Amino acid sequence: MNVDPQTGLLDCARQLTSPNQDERPGDGDIDLLVIHGISLPPGEFGGDAIDHFFTNQLDIQAHPFYSEIDGVQVSSHLLIRRDGEIVQYVPFNKRAWHAGASCFKDRDCCNDFSIGIELEGTDDLAYENIQYEQLNAVITALQQAYPAIKRENIVGHCDIAPERKTDPGPAFDWSRV
Repeated sequence: MNVDPQTGLLDCARQLTSPNQDERPGDGDIDLLVIHGISLPPGEFGGDAIDHFFTNQLDIQAHPFYSEIDGVQVSSHLLIRRDGEIVQYVPFNKRAWHAGASCFKDRDCCNDFSIGIELEGTDDLAYENIQYEQLNAVITALQQAYPAIKRENIVGHCDIAPERKTDPGPAFDWSRV
């Protein structure tokens, strides 16, 4: 597993481009990794709803919950599905819209200097072994490409937006990272 520093792409990921991205401001130094949890609809796994959500193609008629997120434009750099598949929506050298209003070590706007990785899951259901295996392999590849990402700079969404977010949740086992 490798990251191409020129393209910002992970060689083993299925590529599905999200329009919800833009250029990183300033020097674009990447030194933060944010772990998220997502399931669409909430608590359901599989299917293509996450892909559709991150590419602004979600059919809001397909589930009652979708009306709550209608018009929301978000993305993540990667998704690690419950079966271990890795999907890349945004090249790492671009800014994905994953963190929202956020702060890390007195720096606001975490999207500017972070990489966002979604794990298919919920706050209260254990993540799969293969997800931890893939996450750890991704982290190793990212740290080789972006050496400023140190262990202390790998956090949950809940750590950078504690008033708004709880993911990846109490079911995420940080000792496995």
